[in-house]
Amino acid sequence: MAPSVVVVGAGVAGCQTALDIANHGLNVHLVEREPSIGGRMAQLDKTFPTNDCSMCILSPKMVEVSRHPRIQVHTLSELTRVEGERGRFSVTITEHPRFVDESLCNGCGDCIAVCPVEVYNRFDAGVGVRKAIYTPHAQAVPNVVVRDTVHCIECGLCYDVCGLDAIRREDQDREVTLDAAAIVLSTGYDPIDPRCKPQYHYGEDPDVITSLELERMINASGPTGGKVRRLSNGKTPRSIAFIQCVGSRDQQQGRPWCSAVCCMQAIKNAQLIKEKSPETEVAICYMDVRAHGKGYEEYYERARSLGVRFVRGMPGEVQRSATGPLRLPVEDTFTGEMLVLEPELVVLSIGLQPSAGVTELAQVVGIDLEETGFYRSADDLLNAVEAGRGGVYFAGAGLGPRDIPDSVAQGGAAAARACIDAFRVA
Repeated sequence: MAPSVVVVGAGVAGCQTALDIANHGLNVHLVEREPSIGGRMAQLDKTFPTNDCSMCILSPKMVEVSRHPRIQVHTLSELTRVEGERGRFSVTITEHPRFVDESLCNGCGDCIAVCPVEVYNRFDAGVGVRKAIYTPHAQAVPNVVVRDTVHCIECGLCYDVCGLDAIRREDQDREVTLDAAAIVLSTGYDPIDPRCKPQYHYGEDPDVITSLELERMINASGPTGGKVRRLSNGKTPRSIAFIQCVGSRDQQQGRPWCSAVCCMQAIKNAQLIKEKSPETEVAICYMDVRAHGKGYEEYYERARSLGVRFVRGMPGEVQRSATGPLRLPVEDTFTGEMLVLEPELVVLSIGLQPSAGVTELAQVVGIDLEETGFYRSADDLLNAVEAGRGGVYFAGAGLGPRDIPDSVAQGGAAAARACIDAFRVA
């Protein structure tokens, strides 16, 4: 049999890594802790700097992964034990219960339609709701529902309506042990909780939202059908202000790093808002615009030409005025002028941080982390994708914040190194 490689994390970097390895004739076990592969990119509406549809790029890749004869996808799964050395790892995966028989479920959605329970939808960043039995989103892979036993009230309606008897009343963890020549970690990132900046009153004022919540609003398949709404009254905002670097580039909070994508994400969403409603006033309050990638500077200039206002200064707080609009006192450090912006909606551009569980995963795999919590590579210049432990490689935002093109390129590099290890023991 061909040697195997274990890839942990099935975002765009993990999917690219798995495909590159499998296309070299090796077997891949793709391990993802969520019910669907696709990662954070599946939540986005468009990608910068081309404004291409995010899922138009990602969805074919997800389907290709699921259909590839050399890739086995393990969703709702975690890496729990690693033994051995480069070329001869013994890897244990714990598969958590879905409470649905994947071999029987066809994703018809009848069980979702009859479920009476609605709860917070994490995929929609809380802007929308989901049922206690659900698929994460319309293009989820695998297209199989998962039953949320925490919120399920055991009404029995889903059991009755499922003609395939795919829904299980009881289920349990299962352990799978695999032999692997190499391991690739592409565990991605988590958004920073904006409540670390209490002066912005996120969670207190409904008209203060995060950049991820705005992404889900702008997305045509999102909970508002692609329309930006004020959560306070459901109306379309006539003016919007973005506040950059919320949670990152912050020494006091212990997050000194730049999150790399926040400037371009804000510029992208500002453009989309102006294209849909040119009369909407859009301002971006920033420390400095970091538009370093190919075509990024031109993208920034395009936003300016559409009428997006850039204010070089960070508001001290978000205030609620007596007349209704929010108030943002801010000094424009270019002109020295004190401004008071009065947007109807404030968007906090939240930074990126290591994904939850990375510390425990690093202990399981036997690798080191940076002080920031991101993975520590063997050499930032020559071996950026290689860990201190031989046979373990990195791809994507687990090494530090980066955009989609960089994550995909790094996935290819990690795949090449993993293939070398596998062919040596073949």
